[in-house]
Amino acid sequence: MDTVPQPNILRVIPPLCRALYLSLRPGAAAAAAAALERLRDAFVPGEGIVGIGEPLARALGADVPGLRTFPALSGSGVAIPSTQHALWVQLHGDDRGVLFDREVAVTALLAEAFVVSDAIMLFRYRDFRDLSGYEDGTENPKDEAAIAAAIVAPAAPLAGSSFVAVQRWVHDLARFRQMSTRERDVAMGRDIHSNEELEDVPETAHVKRTAQESYDPPAFMVRRSMPWATAHEHGLEFVAYGESLDRYERVLHRMIGLDDGELDGLFTFSRPVSGGYYWCPPVSAGRLDLRAVGV
Repeated sequence: MDTVPQPNILRVIPPLCRALYLSLRPGAAAAAAAALERLRDAFVPGEGIVGIGEPLARALGADVPGLRTFPALSGSGVAIPSTQHALWVQLHGDDRGVLFDREVAVTALLAEAFVVSDAIMLFRYRDFRDLSGYEDGTENPKDEAAIAAAIVAPAAPLAGSSFVAVQRWVHDLARFRQMSTRERDVAMGRDIHSNEELEDVPETAHVKRTAQESYDPPAFMVRRSMPWATAHEHGLEFVAYGESLDRYERVLHRMIGLDDGELDGLFTFSRPVSGGYYWCPPVSAGRLDLRAVGV
């Protein structure tokens, strides 16, 4: 059977998303396959994205080549936490009531084997900007280049699937607003008004730390990050799709200075509080294709 990517991986970011992070219930490994069968048969791929974490793959006795647990890392004065979950479901829509109904339906399908450990509402801010005011995803590859960057090639094992890195970042916007416009631009490496990349900024500027073409091999990914906000905190849910998790991991190492000791300017006002890697299975005949995990 032909397999294609889950459609929302390459679509424009929707107005709203509801992100669910699920863990296996104690002793429920045997029930996980049946729960995934129900999800496979009922989930509409156009309504969201599903990602399988290494804990779930292991519980199913499956080996998904390239899938691993998100690494906990330390750099100069910063820590990158790992909060790996078994399953990640991101529901898409433009109405909170519709997203609520979809969440209720999905969690009911999975309830026998999974419990929701974390959930958050994500939203599109202005014209696809981060809450800092800077445009996000400016350097995303387009069209065929996006497919090559984000989707496993047709001739390869796991064809049509994708891997995704998901991190929640908490912004200190009070501190950010105390910085001058020049200080903000230097930290990010872009002019906030024109979105043009600046030439006269240090190597710590975020755009220089993460320039995808500067890696060997290049680390192009398709980013689909979205802001979030609660009564007490706010920030960015970073989401990046790649045909391999190696791409993001190389970028992460450079951001925290493991390559050269230089820390990404993003850390002047933001910090990650979560991290997970997931494999996004392809779609076949309109349903999630879970054969790679034995379902």
